[in-house]
Amino acid sequence: MTSVNQAGVTPSADRPTEGASATAARIALFDLDHTLLPIDSDHAWGEFTLARGWVDSEIFKQKNDGFYAQYQAGTLDVHAYVRFATAAICQRGATESIAAHADFMRATVQNSIKPQALELVRQHQRCGDRVVIVTATNEFVTRPIARALGVSELIAVELEVDSSTGWYTGAIRGVPSFREGKVVRVGAWLQAHGLDWSSVHTTFYSDSLNDLALLERANVAVATNPDARLRALAQARGWRILDLFG
Repeated sequence: MTSVNQAGVTPSADRPTEGASATAARIALFDLDHTLLPIDSDHAWGEFTLARGWVDSEIFKQKNDGFYAQYQAGTLDVHAYVRFATAAICQRGATESIAAHADFMRATVQNSIKPQALELVRQHQRCGDRVVIVTATNEFVTRPIARALGVSELIAVELEVDSSTGWYTGAIRGVPSFREGKVVRVGAWLQAHGLDWSSVHTTFYSDSLNDLALLERANVAVATNPDARLRALAQARGWRILDLFG
């Protein structure tokens, strides 16, 4: 087992292994919340809408905290959660929601983007790796965050759009990028780019045991700011452990 801190991250050390050739395309996959960010952006967005007066305070906070606890425990019903998490933006509409998200970026997200996370992404990019954020948080919340991190490739929970209004319905479109769904969505992304698992070398950074399926599928698994369960598993399996935020 190798444990490194934010000063000791060298993607060039992750040479292709486990059958990948030295010329394989290199993909750096990153979870977002508590991996590249020290916050949960979905939960923080919920708190932001609460402070903005968009939702009933007592009911929303109880449900939001309950869903977050389920996520941490690995028992989350992602469809139920997304309906809950997007209810406010579905009701408010595109113009007001997009303007509010810009305020959210300024008030919450920008202060949560840390230099060591940016440097880790940049190191992979300088090495020529394709960088992809793979998150279980929905695309409305995460697309501006990915751009702020300098990452153009985002695999997030996609939201159904009402053809008559052009805005979100609250339902998930396609396979949610959650738990085993992350493997499915990354596989579809590879196929769309003329690649497959056998032709690439993948490194995946995640903090959570919810991402076990993709950690096991990647050539290199990096337990990043791991929760207690993932840290124990990483130690048992000899995976790298990266405490990015100290």
